[in-house]
Amino acid sequence: MRRLADLPPLMSLRAFEAAARLLSFRRAAAELAISQSAVSHHVAQVESHLGARLFVRKARSIELTQAARQFLPEIQSAFAAITAASARLRKKANRERLRVSLLPSFAANFLVAHLQGFREQAPAIDVDLDPTLDIADVAASAADLAIRYGGGNYPDVNSRCLGAERLVVVASPSLFASSKPIRNPEDVLRHPLLADMRVSGWTAWSKAVGVGIERADIRQLTDYNIVLQAAADGQGLAIGRMLLVEPHIRAGRLAVALPHTVVSPQTCYWLVSARNRRFTRAMTTFADWLGRTLRAAGLRDGPPGAARRIDSVARRTRAVGKR
Repeated sequence: MRRLADLPPLMSLRAFEAAARLLSFRRAAAELAISQSAVSHHVAQVESHLGARLFVRKARSIELTQAARQFLPEIQSAFAAITAASARLRKKANRERLRVSLLPSFAANFLVAHLQGFREQAPAIDVDLDPTLDIADVAASAADLAIRYGGGNYPDVNSRCLGAERLVVVASPSLFASSKPIRNPEDVLRHPLLADMRVSGWTAWSKAVGVGIERADIRQLTDYNIVLQAAADGQGLAIGRMLLVEPHIRAGRLAVALPHTVVSPQTCYWLVSARNRRFTRAMTTFADWLGRTLRAAGLRDGPPGAARRIDSVARRTRAVGKR
């Protein structure tokens, strides 16, 4: 027990290894499906445990200290040994492994919180999540399944719509006390509009409510997780994907700005698989469980024929945000 007490927490070591390998707390957070602040906290735990500084933090980058450069290969070697030993045991135990590629935002804000339910239902299936902004090549077996968000029409693969996301405008509660109130859809143009690189959410919402955003101050950010964080920090308005923002609304970090909820064929979740591959038992079990879980969470059947408003959903959700 004394020797175990000398070890930093395993999750903290994983966060250090990812941040040191990628030289980025943000990219480490995306890889591990946790927040950037959680990565920083884990690294601080390792530094405190070792009594050594591991990173030199600069305005827009980080650098490894000499101690970190010595520590990193040893930690990677240890993780490689653990991974190899675990793989041998899994193979002997006749378990099934399922590799799922998905967006970091879907992993961090929805799937990870619900995955324990799948583990309880299917304890013999190991699910390996690969949170990435890149589109996994399921046709080349880069993943068994992929969960994607958008308009579909992915080439050379099979894709099945899991349902249409509900879109609302969200912002930090502090923004509502500003000198630029948001009472009507046109009022969004008085604020910066935060978006990921596709801007598809704002486009669908604006068309459905009849507000042009061609001259709006649209600020595009790399990942939807960053969009939500910027909105929570009061930097502007964001299009909330209700499946992902409801936890933030309940926690008081975000609130619904307008009673206008929109569904669109361009904002659906899709289950993607290789075109000529038969579903294994693990793939079928996971796909069925995911469909039930999304429906239970309120995802609407889809895709709809065109973007449209469903404001009754917004009114109920707005009440949740004000509790």
